Amino acid sequence: MNKDSAQFRIASYNTHKCRGIHGTISPDRVIRVIEELGADILCLQEIVDAEGGTGKFDQARQISEAFPDLNVSFGETRPLHGGRYGNMLMTRFPIVETRTHDITKSTREERGVLQCAIEVGTDRIVNVFNVHLGTGYMERRKQIAVLIGEDILAQPDLSGPRIVIGDFNEWTRGLTTRLLQQSFQSDRPIRNRRSARTYPGVLPILSLDHCYYEAPLEMKSTEIWRSRRAMIASDHLPLIADFHLPANGKH
Repeated sequence: MNKDSAQFRIASYNTHKCRGIHGTISPDRVIRVIEELGADILCLQEIVDAEGGTGKFDQARQISEAFPDLNVSFGETRPLHGGRYGNMLMTRFPIVETRTHDITKSTREERGVLQCAIEVGTDRIVNVFNVHLGTGYMERRKQIAVLIGEDILAQPDLSGPRIVIGDFNEWTRGLTTRLLQQSFQSDRPIRNRRSARTYPGVLPILSLDHCYYEAPLEMKSTEIWRSRRAMIASDHLPLIADFHLPANGKH
């Protein structure tokens, strides 16, 4: 018997610790942007989860409580402000499994990948990898080797298609892009168009945020979200991708 097809929207958003272009930290401003996205799966990078600190660093709780119907997973990359800092995933679908991978490969800022197995339909699992790579050239070369290896993307026991999404910090088409495109489809065909630029938010000149995926997933559309709020809430613009997962045996 074929399993039902599924439709969903996934979004990636580097919140810059909820610091806007004017330097003020406002989780509420980021929440307003998230409301605009209409995402079924939301991958956030640069989130602080410090409940014991001041309100501006209690970001993970404030954001998750603003969306009480969504399931939440947090992947810590390092301690910060008396709490933790890293990537967060929120979704209206059940999260079946979650893991955090440390991909720190330099004396620079710690980096991580948040892996979540998400049930987007009856017995329909999609594996989402919420990625935040480093800013250094050699750093990323080491990180991508770990990312595509059998400890993360090439895990032998993975079931269901993979989505690799987030902030790849690659300013030009380099090794990260080439290696991921060997195994995945992506939104990269539009990378040279101005509409694909995500950084800096108010006047984007670079395409740093991307979504890679594999069959049987079908990307129906992709968009960089450019609302007035989004342009000032962070130094990155959100990336949106709409997917269709066909019923088994149907494409």
